[in-house]
Amino acid sequence: MIHVTYENVHNQFKLNGFQLDKEDLCRVAYSFIKEGEDFEKPVGNFLLDWFDAKSYIEMQTSGSTGVPKIIRVDKQAMVNSALATGDFFELHAGNKALQCLPVKYVAGKMMLIRSIILGLDLDYVAPSSHPMEGMDEKYDFVAMVPLQAQNSLKELRNVKKLIVGGARINSSLEKELMKLPTQVFETYGMTETITHIAAKRVGDKVFTVLPGVTISYDDRNCLVIHAPKIIAEETVVTNDLVELVNENQFKFLGRIDNVINSGGIKILPEQIEQKLDGKLDRRFFITAKEDSELGENSRTNIKWLAFNY
Repeated sequence: MIHVTYENVHNQFKLNGFQLDKEDLCRVAYSFIKEGEDFEKPVGNFLLDWFDAKSYIEMQTSGSTGVPKIIRVDKQAMVNSALATGDFFELHAGNKALQCLPVKYVAGKMMLIRSIILGLDLDYVAPSSHPMEGMDEKYDFVAMVPLQAQNSLKELRNVKKLIVGGARINSSLEKELMKLPTQVFETYGMTETITHIAAKRVGDKVFTVLPGVTISYDDRNCLVIHAPKIIAEETVVTNDLVELVNENQFKFLGRIDNVINSGGIKILPEQIEQKLDGKLDRRFFITAKEDSELGENSRTNIKWLAFNY
């Protein structure tokens, strides 16, 4: 079996229709930096970083496991993540993919790396809220944030598999996505885990982890991720409250940071928001309000805030 490293470029990889090897990609990177569009310059910088002599890439975390910070992510771990995604979603060399996420963030970086490592035929477009507007191309694999998916419902009929991450999918969007012939997955992950480590079909409650990943929880009932081929520290302790189904599956309940203590009763705002979703005619969120009778903590009562689009 061939050992795939970050120095490899699959011989079927294409970028916007052009088959490119490592040297070609470096030339394209310089061109993007020197005379590319604004959205192409970060692509150029990332490609040069990817093919330099260092074995790591520096990224800023999202804050899922604590205060946002700059971390070093091993390039080989990113390759292993790409291979795990390929196995989980049954991606094959030559599959047509669309890159519409900014490469500034880990999800955009990994979409590019998956294509290079797995040999995908990648179309790269400017990140926008309407990434497929006016397009009739058929794609095997696309990654989006919920806003992009919401604005691409008509075009998504031309997509075989779609992964959606970066934010929770609300109930109205979920219902629309379930009507499509597209296989739509909601993903779970963060910078520390090199994008997603689990996914579930829209409409399902249970996330299933990718190959090579197992899970447990700590004494707070927060998710602990074990992925030695992807995570340098071998485990990541999150602030996400979960219900474990088994060592490979879990239900996401909410963030421990958001728990409201109302007279000793622990309330998860995310669960209340999910029940109210679709019943109010405007955007809203649940937060805490200080209460002198229910406790001394500032997070002792509930109030809801609504605001117009």
